[in-house]
Amino acid sequence: MNHFAKHLRANATGAERLLWSRLRSRQLGGFRFRRQRPIGNYICDFACLSESVVVELDGSQHVDNANYDAKRDAFLRSNGFRVLRFWNGDVMERLETVLETIHEALHRDGMDGRFD
Repeated sequence: MNHFAKHLRANATGAERLLWSRLRSRQLGGFRFRRQRPIGNYICDFACLSESVVVELDGSQHVDNANYDAKRDAFLRSNGFRVLRFWNGDVMERLETVLETIHEALHRDGMDGRFD
């Protein structure tokens, strides 16, 4: 699992690279994020372990994988994580809004789900 996570980090999408450039090194409110973090049998795009928040970026392939994503999100939630989902296009076109939403979710326990 860790080998695959390392492969994913080396082959990040443009949206993942852009978001990581703003999450890394505690740039967002001092919170530490990890990228391509294994949790159970899944690898999460980004995770803030201290706040139990997972951030997932979705491309068009996720429209066809909705059942898999729902099962994955249910597993993460059953293990105490909140899952925030954003479309890749939103990261590329509205990065500041995505960052504001993530920052707000780190401070508000009820925020979870897809943000369009």
